[in-house]
Amino acid sequence: MISASNISLRYGKRILFDEVNVKFMPGNCYGIIGANGAGKSTFIKILSGEIEPTTGHVDIEKGKRMSVLKQDHFEFDNLQVLETVMMGNKQLFEIIKEKELIYAKEDFTDADGIKASELEEKFAEMEGWNAESDAGSLLNDLGISDDLHYRTVHELSNNQKVRVLLAQALFGNPDILLMDEPTNDLDVDTIKWLENFLANFENTVLVVSHDRHFLDSVCTHVADIDFNKITTYSGNYTFWYQSSQLALKQRSDQNKKSEEKKKELMDFIMRFSANVAKSKQATSRRKMIDKLNIEEIKPSTRKYPAVFFIQEREAGDQVLNVENFSYKHEGVTLFSNINFSIRKGDKVAFLCKNALAITKLFECLRGDEKPNTGTAEWGITIKQSYIPNDNSQYFEGVDLSLVDWLRQFSKEKDETFVRGFLGKMLFSGEESLKKASVLSGGEKVRCMLSKTMLESPNLIISDEPTNHLDLESIQSLNNSFIDYKGTLLFYSHDHEFINTVANRIIEIGPLGMIDRNSTYDDYLEDETLKERKLALFNPNAASN
Repeated sequence: MISASNISLRYGKRILFDEVNVKFMPGNCYGIIGANGAGKSTFIKILSGEIEPTTGHVDIEKGKRMSVLKQDHFEFDNLQVLETVMMGNKQLFEIIKEKELIYAKEDFTDADGIKASELEEKFAEMEGWNAESDAGSLLNDLGISDDLHYRTVHELSNNQKVRVLLAQALFGNPDILLMDEPTNDLDVDTIKWLENFLANFENTVLVVSHDRHFLDSVCTHVADIDFNKITTYSGNYTFWYQSSQLALKQRSDQNKKSEEKKKELMDFIMRFSANVAKSKQATSRRKMIDKLNIEEIKPSTRKYPAVFFIQEREAGDQVLNVENFSYKHEGVTLFSNINFSIRKGDKVAFLCKNALAITKLFECLRGDEKPNTGTAEWGITIKQSYIPNDNSQYFEGVDLSLVDWLRQFSKEKDETFVRGFLGKMLFSGEESLKKASVLSGGEKVRCMLSKTMLESPNLIISDEPTNHLDLESIQSLNNSFIDYKGTLLFYSHDHEFINTVANRIIEIGPLGMIDRNSTYDDYLEDETLKERKLALFNPNAASN
């Protein structure tokens, strides 16, 4: 068990935490959620001892070992990969190194022999003889092959380093595991492996993540940071979100009797429990449905942006036809032999192992870049809007207030009208007068969404729209894309986002493409496509 008692943290006049008291119990996985700036990562650092709170203390049950997922990808560059993983169990690693030093002595004394014997005893108790093979197995599970285990971390790519640091955090079965955004830079298969690992992990886990599918797959509880406090609730993120929205609706419904409201809540829990029981979630995590409690359900105080996209005019039948697209970047082929037609109302998720390939494809479709071969023919009724991954060109060096910035993209120049769209994205009052050049990453994305709403397009191209957004904005955007009546071409790393929005999947690679009318989950689970997916990148792979 790990607990925080009377934790407060102040930076000048700003109070981040105010007398927080919370316990995290063994066998549970807690998803730490909160708006941007609420202190999710800071709280993890307080628990790990990296940050000292202004008041209060953290208590860890005696004899329990904590492991923290490191964020510095360069910290272990000069060390061997296998050695870096074993450093995850600090005590065991220190014993190994101390043994090596003693046995390397030329003048080995009786005292050295006694000390070595003591170390060997501790080493055996900690199952040290299995350490290297256990570390190797973890690395293999995470896609780091045997030939890389004895290289230095410096020799690995950035996404391979991420896997090494993940293996380090998981090594040696820690009693308490702290993870801040563990799915960053991981591919779908590795995330799935991590979900299964954590769903069956029997100790205490605390995780910060913007990946709702990941939170739903692994969490038995949610730890919500709000009003400088932390409150824990049974259930995963979706249960917390849906139940808090239901409670908010009930609070505003003055006509319903308390008995009716209680029945509505109970019916919701029954439906949610049935869905969990049918899911592919590991059995050890299904115990959460037995603990769901209507007394815990409270309205969320979160503010959700009002995101909605309305077409100025409906598109005609001809939307987009792409023939023989190919593109090279710095001599490397990103995609080739790309052929597809987009139908009115399609919501297409584009996939690729290389995110740059998607960005370049979108830029070629828009005419911002020229493909090496091929054509893109747009229908004459199409009015498109683009939400780029890199939006810096819209903000760098722009000395305008948000009202004047957004006014540039509006036919209607009236300030009240423009402010209305900013208000929907939570820029109200004085916030709407701040300079566009000083916005945070999340604020810039919300401005780009305001721009797209103003443009009333019948086709949206969106490249990683959830980047920099908090869970509230992601949820609102997700819902708006589901409700959008126009055509959507998008790329995202967010599993839940893709699965709930897309009705068609197009995966591209240097050697071709796959096009399926399918949900994302069905696409991932289609074993008949396995060889074809490999053939997009490997000319020697067999294809159907």
